[in-house]
Amino acid sequence: MLKYFPLLLITLLLFSCAPEEEPVIITGPDRFAEEDFTSIAGYRVGLVTNHTATVGDEHIADIMHQSDVIELKALFGPEHGIRGDAPAGAQIEDDVDEQTGVPVYSLYGDTRKPTPEMLEDVEILIFDIQDIGARFYTYISTMGYAMQAAAEEGIPFIVLDRPNPLGGELVEGFTLEEEFASFVGMYPIPVVHGMTVAELAEMIVAADMLEGLDRLDLHIIEVLGWDRTMLWTDLERDWIPPSPNIPDFETALIYPGACFFEGTIASEGRGTQQPFKQVGAPWIDAEQLADDMNERNLPGLEFEPVSFTPESIEGMAVNPKFEGEEVHGVRYVITDMQSVRPVEAGVHLLHAFLQQAPDREDFFIEDRFIRLAGTAQLHNMLLDGYSPEDIIANWSDDVENFKSLREPYLHYNEDMPL
Repeated sequence: MLKYFPLLLITLLLFSCAPEEEPVIITGPDRFAEEDFTSIAGYRVGLVTNHTATVGDEHIADIMHQSDVIELKALFGPEHGIRGDAPAGAQIEDDVDEQTGVPVYSLYGDTRKPTPEMLEDVEILIFDIQDIGARFYTYISTMGYAMQAAAEEGIPFIVLDRPNPLGGELVEGFTLEEEFASFVGMYPIPVVHGMTVAELAEMIVAADMLEGLDRLDLHIIEVLGWDRTMLWTDLERDWIPPSPNIPDFETALIYPGACFFEGTIASEGRGTQQPFKQVGAPWIDAEQLADDMNERNLPGLEFEPVSFTPESIEGMAVNPKFEGEEVHGVRYVITDMQSVRPVEAGVHLLHAFLQQAPDREDFFIEDRFIRLAGTAQLHNMLLDGYSPEDIIANWSDDVENFKSLREPYLHYNEDMPL
């Protein structure tokens, strides 16, 4: 039976501010902290979060812990941990948060969904993590599992919304097919979906994208001042790396396409200070590859030849591909952020690598690549010699169908009052 939850959040959700000449971005966590959590006063709280969940210079967990009106009882950490210092893929153990003394339960180890025992003393479960807008970024998978756990325990689930750094207009890539669902892709959405985490949460529930959510008591606290045309650079907010290998917004912008190289034998730039911004392999002719990519005239991008030697970097990369070996390739140069289409660029770059690959069939780490792509189509079309233009045209129906599907769940349309 669902626990009673006073819907004082309605007042918070309907709060609006007068339009200003220069929009001020007020995130869901900003708003929640500003009202000192009075809408959930007296409740015992669990928080799914990480180091990106800041309000001003403070972590939302620290602010909640200091509050006199709620009791922070449990923290739940995704990939990279509560404070964001674990490398990609590293299992994280349960612990106690040094800053607050609150138990930390790992959702990136043997357990990926909060258990009834973890939630035993929790009356409300809150999600606050800055996402980057790519389907295979695992924070939205963690959100889905946490939603399931909340539904099973009859606990209200609150999403504190934050802007999508890639904006809300661009949608790219094939829609994930159910048979290829995994932790790096749980929902039937394109690679770049153009939604905030709260919008995604609503759609996941209403469109029945995950089992066990039909009785979820879902609440969201919206962002004020953001519209779908805005990229991160329009927000005038400091970038907090959401994971060690996304050190700046430029990396986040090209990541949805460059990440495909994790499913190949080529280096995706891990083991350097510019992961994903540069890709390479020992057998690549860098000058030829750069010329090839620049002749394609991809919007908002140029490419420069580069050589680099991957090394293990504490907190970023352990035993990267080609460790200690010089590789050659290209580095992305962003000339117009608003024009970049990262998945399109990634497909072109894969196509160009295949032109130089000594053995095309061995270029892909097939299972890994298909999980990232969410479909076998991209893998098969590239090996069968399809042009990038044909591949991009092939996902156009997926994109248009998804745009129609997501429409009822968009909170930040330009014609909506802020």
